[in-house]
Amino acid sequence: MVGESSSNVDSLKSSNKKSKDVYIAVQLSIVIVFLAIMSKFFVIINAGERGVMMQFGQVQDQVLGEGIHVIVPIVDTVKKLSVRVQKQESSAEASSKDLQDVFTDVALNWHIIPEEANAIFQQIGDEKQVVDCIIAPAVEEVLKAVMAKYTAEEIITKRGEVKAEVDNFLTLRLVTYHIAVDDISLVHVHFSERFSDAVEAKQIAEQEAKKGEFLALKAAKEAEAKVNLAKGEAEVQRLLRNNLTPELLQRQAIEKWNGKLPLIVGDGGKNLLDVKKLLNSGN
Repeated sequence: MVGESSSNVDSLKSSNKKSKDVYIAVQLSIVIVFLAIMSKFFVIINAGERGVMMQFGQVQDQVLGEGIHVIVPIVDTVKKLSVRVQKQESSAEASSKDLQDVFTDVALNWHIIPEEANAIFQQIGDEKQVVDCIIAPAVEEVLKAVMAKYTAEEIITKRGEVKAEVDNFLTLRLVTYHIAVDDISLVHVHFSERFSDAVEAKQIAEQEAKKGEFLALKAAKEAEAKVNLAKGEAEVQRLLRNNLTPELLQRQAIEKWNGKLPLIVGDGGKNLLDVKKLLNSGN
């Protein structure tokens, strides 16, 4: 009897525990279902996003900002769009004013205008559709239009001007689609291999021409220097001839005389030169 009573008690405790576990599980289920139902009445818009409010699929004028918002389930639905700056890289081929092929790699920073998120979703769609349908074609078209205004050489030498014009045209083009341009970079601009070879040949020719001009100028300067030197020497000789008088020659001879009488060799043998006679003959 005692064993049977103990078994009944254990069975009762086990049954109570199972009932308690079931009760807790049911409570948790009710809470989860309640929270799930309540979550349908709220929507959270995260940082850098905007919510497009729709009633039965119709886009409303109201744009939901960051934070928590109350909505009516089934009636209201919200589409979240990012309004942060996004980067789009693309490549485009165009022709310059002088009909050279121009290949350009472009990096565009853009974002959806927050206040117009509902309009862009209604007219275009989400971010992917914006890139595919609007941004990529606009970049290609603007690049073709701008590059056609410059020669290939100008595209290189006036790169800042070309970039500013592309930026301006693209900004005006995309703002009509509720897209703001933050910055655009012409990452890489290159031409056909044939044109690159022609540019290199032209640079070599210009360098050779400049070298030839330098050598010609150098030769002209050297010739001019020689002419001036010759003129200077001729002028010195002229001045010497004009200033050399018998008295000056006689004095220079005396100043350079070392005191030794010169010998004159003739038929009569060696004779001494009479200095007095030499001086008197000068007078």
